[in-house]
Amino acid sequence: MVVALVGTLDTKGQEYAWLRERLRELGCEVVVVDAGVGEASTPADIGNAQVAEAAGAGIEALRAAGDRGAAVAAMGEGAAAVLAGLHAGGGLDGVLAVGGSGGSSIAARAVRDLPIGLPKVIVSTMASGDVSPYVGAKDVTIMYSVVDIAGVNRVSRLILGNAAAAVAGMASARRAASEQAAGDDRPLVAASMFGVTTPAVDAARARLDELGYEVLVFHATGSGGRALEGLVESGLIAGVLDLTTTELADDLVGGVLSAGPDRLTAAGRRGVPQVVAPGALDMVNFGPRETVPERFEHRTLYVHNPTVTLMRTTPEEMAELGRRVAAKLSRATGPAVLFVPLGGVSALDAPGLAFHDPKADQALFEALSGVPGAERLDLHINDPAFGRAMAERLHELISTGGPK
Repeated sequence: MVVALVGTLDTKGQEYAWLRERLRELGCEVVVVDAGVGEASTPADIGNAQVAEAAGAGIEALRAAGDRGAAVAAMGEGAAAVLAGLHAGGGLDGVLAVGGSGGSSIAARAVRDLPIGLPKVIVSTMASGDVSPYVGAKDVTIMYSVVDIAGVNRVSRLILGNAAAAVAGMASARRAASEQAAGDDRPLVAASMFGVTTPAVDAARARLDELGYEVLVFHATGSGGRALEGLVESGLIAGVLDLTTTELADDLVGGVLSAGPDRLTAAGRRGVPQVVAPGALDMVNFGPRETVPERFEHRTLYVHNPTVTLMRTTPEEMAELGRRVAAKLSRATGPAVLFVPLGGVSALDAPGLAFHDPKADQALFEALSGVPGAERLDLHINDPAFGRAMAERLHELISTGGPK
């Protein structure tokens, strides 16, 4: 097993020397990558001059400029290129990094493009707050350092030792799992799901499993949508069952689960077959009830649980969401089919339930009416027949290329 240690050896040399020896004791081969700008205080296998060169920069120029922000950015890019090369050559089973804000930023950029499943562990002084800038939509494991990373002491030795054991164990388990999965060549399908669309996705997933696919389900929580888009971009996905496009509503209205404006674009851009539905476009997500912005107090709100409050989208918002979905699908370079559930778009959108609003739904459906080849089914989205119909159509598109 090969584990790369990525860090700033000008300021954290003692810690990286200790980690190198600990990983060796755990049976790992170690490649130390110096992403610092100053003179290293412990030997590196890949020096900082090589890392800077991989980013199209020169280490002496970075030193002379004295711009810490620019140096961090450059060394992060260079470290990413170095790790990509190690992985492409088959010589990388895991990555471990430790640092403060600068070192964590370098490490986060370094591991961002590595594939999902390859262990990535960062021990950071920043890990007790918002870690989204470091984790993004990837499977990065981040540990709080508790004490500052300034030497190896009785506390840091415990934390760093756990991190070394974690990445070594992950690397070993991943290698074993890869060997076991080597014979599984089922095509991969990505699906989007929310609690209020779970029955539909479960029905679709069961049908796709019968048809010989492996289905990866992404929870539409913003990061889930970004992860789905990223995996499609990676080229590993044969088709997308995008039943739950709710993150578009958060992006439009200002909810907390937006996946950004690029949601629902990767499959179209890469020509990957996709079937799409307006799942849960009837809602925008906020945190606990008291966190809902005051400007929305007059709106229809529903406390989904103590940490999630949902807000019903208006007819005007639903119409705009329909236009956005239609526009994104019109730009698809591959087969794309829209499914419209005329009976309601979420578990809360049905007669007698909190978000039942025929006028709002009709505004959405009218905005989607111009999408060529749309399948308009007189079913609720969570009717099992709706999910199965989407699954069967996706299978048709993957098998034949189908009409756009």
